[in-house]
Amino acid sequence: MNIRRFLLVIPSIDIKDGKTVRVVQGIPELNCLEYGDDPVEMAKLWRAENAKMIHVVDFDGAFDHSNKNLKIVEKICSSVVIPVEFAGGIRTLDDAKAVMETGVARIAISTLVFEDRAEFEKIFNLYGPNKVIVCFDIIDEELIIRGKRKKTGLNYLDFAKEISLIGVERFIVTDIQRNGLLKGPNLEYSYNIAKQTNSKVTHSGGIRNKDELMDLQQYLEDGIDSVIVGRAFYENRFPCQKLWRVAESGIFN
Repeated sequence: MNIRRFLLVIPSIDIKDGKTVRVVQGIPELNCLEYGDDPVEMAKLWRAENAKMIHVVDFDGAFDHSNKNLKIVEKICSSVVIPVEFAGGIRTLDDAKAVMETGVARIAISTLVFEDRAEFEKIFNLYGPNKVIVCFDIIDEELIIRGKRKKTGLNYLDFAKEISLIGVERFIVTDIQRNGLLKGPNLEYSYNIAKQTNSKVTHSGGIRNKDELMDLQQYLEDGIDSVIVGRAFYENRFPCQKLWRVAESGIFN
């Protein structure tokens, strides 16, 4: 019997100063849109709307190496019965341990992979490829790190091939020039990484509507099996969202 597979759609909760925000192109100074004071309640809402996973980004951790939002992350993990994926500010093995203690299912690491490979490998060897994944933020085929502020001079595909050799099995791939702008996804980077490394890819950035989700569905067999959606969800760009909210509004009462 053939079992039909579906794209995993992952709502994103971006946290800054304890609030839910949406950061355009990943740069708070450029444009930071607030979407409520309580990230925990937002997580409950996405669960009520049948999310199967939540992606949490700690911008204070990413930019200031602060752990002030970890208590919020812990509350999110204890408030929903679905896996929570975390990204933002993991620079050391101790950082990774502190984040994992909140109850997250897996951690996504970016800067550390480029700046301290030995420390990254300590984390990777401790937790394994199911719990440690790598984020690629890309501008014009070049990898960007340090909260999307620093150019690496590295081609994204060359480095993906290199890092996959140590056992990395999943990448989150973001075209920064599309992220948070609702201009449609650039699938080229995600597709190339999936095909050239035989890894799984979570696409991020640019999704505007259900038609673009259906376009992504066609890449399941190529390795793009999931997508992170942020602003389009928060701005009700999917027709079914309001219906879900009416039908399930009392689920957490």
